[in-house]
Amino acid sequence: MRRSVQTDEQLMQKAARGSEHAFEELYNRHARRLQGFFVRRLGEHSDLAADFMHDTFLRLYAARETYHEGCSFRAWLYAIAYNLLKNHLRSQLAVVHEVTEAVEDNDIEVDLEMTILRDALRDVMNSLPVPYAILISLHYEEELTIPQIAQITDLPEGTVKSRIHKAMNTIKQQLRKYENR
Repeated sequence: MRRSVQTDEQLMQKAARGSEHAFEELYNRHARRLQGFFVRRLGEHSDLAADFMHDTFLRLYAARETYHEGCSFRAWLYAIAYNLLKNHLRSQLAVVHEVTEAVEDNDIEVDLEMTILRDALRDVMNSLPVPYAILISLHYEEELTIPQIAQITDLPEGTVKSRIHKAMNTIKQQLRKYENR
């Protein structure tokens, strides 16, 4: 299937006017990566991640006529995904852990083999409070900007920056225990 040269925003405008082909193109472009986002946040629950990905696109389709020209398609898509995930996790977790205090030293060097580092990082990410892990995922894995994340999460940009900074400090602090292994 040949991929369109139109931007996501142009395709979404067409989908908002009823183009099934444009919506299908958006699905083909973003479904796999969106499912990966859910897999990373939900762990080994790939069936649930697939359900969440499909539910996100169903909600996007249902709301397609409300799309505003100039709005970032990816930010809108991930806002829907974020809210689905947040609601799911809120229902699964009675209490969300508070973030550990930020470590003043931000220049930690961890000298590990890549496999150990990957496993250590996965464990540390899973130990983060869910809201912070989601912010890290949106910023570093999905490559969304601070303003886009603020729009998605309905948080002030300063709060997003602060939480990402605190999460990174927590990650660095927890990775220290893997040094000299």
